[in-house]
Amino acid sequence: MLLRVLGSAAGGGSPQWNCGCPVCAAVRSGAGLPRTQSSVAVSADGHRWFLINASPDVRTQIEAFRGLHPHDDRTTPLEAVLLTDAELDHTLGLLLLREARAGLLLYATPAVHKTLCDGSGILRTLERYCPVEWRAVMPGADVALADGLSCRAFDVPTTKRARFGAGMDHGRVVGYRLTDERSGGTLVYLPGVQALTPQGVSEKPTPPGGGSSVEKMRAEIEGCDCLLIDGTCWRDDELIRLGLAGKTSREMGHLPIDGPEGSLAQLRSLGVGRTIFVHMNNTNPILLEDAPERRIVEDSGMEVAMDGLEVQV
Repeated sequence: MLLRVLGSAAGGGSPQWNCGCPVCAAVRSGAGLPRTQSSVAVSADGHRWFLINASPDVRTQIEAFRGLHPHDDRTTPLEAVLLTDAELDHTLGLLLLREARAGLLLYATPAVHKTLCDGSGILRTLERYCPVEWRAVMPGADVALADGLSCRAFDVPTTKRARFGAGMDHGRVVGYRLTDERSGGTLVYLPGVQALTPQGVSEKPTPPGGGSSVEKMRAEIEGCDCLLIDGTCWRDDELIRLGLAGKTSREMGHLPIDGPEGSLAQLRSLGVGRTIFVHMNNTNPILLEDAPERRIVEDSGMEVAMDGLEVQV
């Protein structure tokens, strides 16, 4: 299984167009690498590729990756798009794929599909330009993709406000566990997570089948060969300290990296082979190679993704 990080930053990219925080200023001065908005491409054979999320930077990301370049007859190696949620920074790129001649194949949960149709209206708009085939993703169910590559979505519990109104609770945010059936290699993509312990997030209502959603999520992560996980903020109060927002990272649906309940401390017990932080906010100091926070991550044996990073599992 092959994975390419197309974009490693959170919504807005790095630097963000309207931000003059210390990290954005450093990146603009050349002290850090620019990053586009979060998305990855996954393939079993290097020929047929699946996008997980379609960011507003999708055109630039495709052009930067030869594996996704079209053939002479305008057919492309892009097989389908899988969505983790209905956030704009993960779905606006769908509109930029409207030239798909044979249409677009989309994997999403019923909750995400409903939001894109009846809430943001993105799919209703896209359908005016090209055919869209929706294949429902049900958390906990294995889905065969291509050439021995399969995926299984799992619920990611969150108390984050639903921007487009109340809807289905389950499947509003998911992660994906991908498996190469030939080698047995496993990879988890989890760009948005609010908690890794049941105490860190509301567990109401109880998910189908009973049990804690967080415990089920941890079971999907545990022992995987590679984990790409939410690295939005270093500190929980990062944006508040900078005077850029009035909410904590957790209140926005993202577990901070630092602290006793942060992801850096929590992940050590899950037996993951390789851990890579993705979806970093433009304010996060780990974006800078010489930052003390970056050294803490690397000294812990974990990594910070950059655009273009390639992973083989």
